[in-house]
Amino acid sequence: MTVTEFVLLIAAGFGAGVIGYITGLASLVSYPALLAVGLPPVTANVTNTVALVGAGVGATASSVKELAKSGRSLLWLTLWAALGGIAGAVVLLRAPGETFEAVVPILVVLASVAMLLQPRIRVLAGDRTFPVLYPSAIFLVAIYGGYFGAGAGVIFMALTLICTAEPVWRATLLKSYLLGVANLVAAVIFAFSGQVNWLAALAMGIGTIAGGTLGPRIVRHLPPNPLRIAVALCGFGLAAWLWLG
Repeated sequence: MTVTEFVLLIAAGFGAGVIGYITGLASLVSYPALLAVGLPPVTANVTNTVALVGAGVGATASSVKELAKSGRSLLWLTLWAALGGIAGAVVLLRAPGETFEAVVPILVVLASVAMLLQPRIRVLAGDRTFPVLYPSAIFLVAIYGGYFGAGAGVIFMALTLICTAEPVWRATLLKSYLLGVANLVAAVIFAFSGQVNWLAALAMGIGTIAGGTLGPRIVRHLPPNPLRIAVALCGFGLAAWLWLG
């Protein structure tokens, strides 16, 4: 890898960290960047997961006090996200993923539609939350997060907005944290797979830590409804990219 490619991956990582926190679409920036410097698809996918741990670390480190307010429920969500991330990593390393990949754009579209309709859905739900559905769905999405992850943040955020009464900025924070957990446990497994390009992961990881740290500061100053709509529209774009790609 050349010095220019190393610097470009740092820049791409920074963009992925910021965009990933705000929209949940980090892989839309990071994964193509890894392909662009010559990594084969599976290596790029595995390296991307390892590098994006930095985004979760940066975002979590700057939001510890807010996360702590979730109390014991956060521990259960962490467990489900971790188990899903492990399962997703195993699927990637051991099983062909054509069918799974074909379903992903549909999931991202559904999550984006749900995000657009979230205010109406919450009105229909009233004061009800979904304490059983929410962790179960987190587990399933974390499987995809450990497997590939593009759009997993959008789905995490949509689930949080629909299944809980959390405001948009809290849903953004939880989305980044839970995806970070799934990425972390998957990265541990990938570290022993022999598929990680560690130099590329280092370069992109430097950028994602910086971008992930900056993300929460930006989101706190963004209006919630335009942010929700922007994330949904980006989700539609990602679904089209995944479908055509």
